[in-house]
Amino acid sequence: MPKRVAIFISGSGSNMVKLIKAMQSGLIDAIPVIVISNSKTATGIQKALELQVTPIVISNEPFNGDRTSFETAIHNILIQHKVDIICLAGFMRILTHSFIKKWNNKILNIHPSLLPKYKGLKTHQRALNAGDSHGGCSVHIVTSELDDGPILGQKAVAILPNDTSKDLSARVLIEEHHLYQKVLAKFVKDCD
Repeated sequence: MPKRVAIFISGSGSNMVKLIKAMQSGLIDAIPVIVISNSKTATGIQKALELQVTPIVISNEPFNGDRTSFETAIHNILIQHKVDIICLAGFMRILTHSFIKKWNNKILNIHPSLLPKYKGLKTHQRALNAGDSHGGCSVHIVTSELDDGPILGQKAVAILPNDTSKDLSARVLIEEHHLYQKVLAKFVKDCD
């Protein structure tokens, strides 16, 4: 029985699109059942609709900082859709320990650095500022520590002379699309 996948987004959803297409084409033995966004202005919502995957917006704003209630609303939708695996794909909210515990070892995240380097934001600029020879991306299992779970895959991307963070980001994003598909395909097989 194929695993049922939820994808969480906050923005354009480029990784979401690649994951959905890979599942729909059979490259990944899973079904994209729902896309959840915390932002009603995320352009990925329209892309999910075009790919015939139900998007649901659960904005954190009406919860006035009550993260538990916000995550309970998300959890209830995941249960309703019988989700097996969650893929964070540019979801710009930090999940609480309580939520992560409910979905222990079932949440994957793509991060734009070679973890454990550069957890958090502005990863490309931090790599440039440090004079690193490579940036890159990592897919990891989500734990309560920010960007700290077991790493399931990484891809290094050379930093070129005169690179800006925008240049590096664009090249890393291409690798994110390939890496996330590859890791999810293996993760789904290993879950059986």
